[in-house]
Amino acid sequence: MSRKSLFHFVLVGILWGIPYLLMKVAVEDFPPAAVVAGRTLIGATILIPVAIYRKKFKGAVLGFKFVAFYALLEMIGPWILITTAEQKINSGLAGLLVSTVPIFATIITSLRGDHSVWQFKRIVGIVVGFFGLILVVGIESLTGTSDPLSIAMVILASMGYAYAVIMVTTNLPLVDGIAINGLAMALTTIFWAPVAIAQWPSSISIDSALSLIALGVFSTAFAFILFFKVMEEIGPARSSLVTYLNTAVAVVLGVIILREPLTAGIIIGLPLVLIGSYLASRKSPEKSTNY
Repeated sequence: MSRKSLFHFVLVGILWGIPYLLMKVAVEDFPPAAVVAGRTLIGATILIPVAIYRKKFKGAVLGFKFVAFYALLEMIGPWILITTAEQKINSGLAGLLVSTVPIFATIITSLRGDHSVWQFKRIVGIVVGFFGLILVVGIESLTGTSDPLSIAMVILASMGYAYAVIMVTTNLPLVDGIAINGLAMALTTIFWAPVAIAQWPSSISIDSALSLIALGVFSTAFAFILFFKVMEEIGPARSSLVTYLNTAVAVVLGVIILREPLTAGIIIGLPLVLIGSYLASRKSPEKSTNY
């Protein structure tokens, strides 16, 4: 990995690590629907022109039914679930729970016929990851540190994330990722805009307003553009490792900036979830057979 690629990789990790902090601040004034509609409006406004300029947007339009389903599983559902959950749980915990996506993705691909999941280290990864998840949920819930329903909402969102990417890459493998996400964000904006308008707050603090703008510009639009650039530079396998970096960023920023407590659930469960996710998502190179 070149220094330039490493810089891009780290930057994506930061951009996808700060959304949990930004959402936590934004929901102090904005209702969840307004946060989702606002960030996707900004994101779509940036990504769609980029896709059109690159002459890639048509592919996403032609695959509309798959993009719409992707939007439902990746943004419409998960982003409202996570944003709502962050009204009652810490941003770092939300980031930790989302790091289980590779584990769920591994299980889903195995159910779709990918038997490489039965490799020993991937099975160990699933077991370790789920054990860490159980510890996080159990400790946070039993100690009264976090709301169990909110934790369940983030886990459900993670399942949606996992299936959404598998579904869209299977059905639209040659369609530009920026185009797909730009159109998906537009559909998400249309879906949540009526609710956002109906619930629009009478007063908004400067911190909440700036957080929403930053969420849309940096973590929703620019992060996607940069991530696809990283994929071109180092490949999808190594690019997926950014999940572990942004989880660490989310936890650290929550503790340092928002003064969130570093709970026992996070201290014990975070290493297990990250190790489990890493092992579960790693395929061993297939051995060649000479006849």
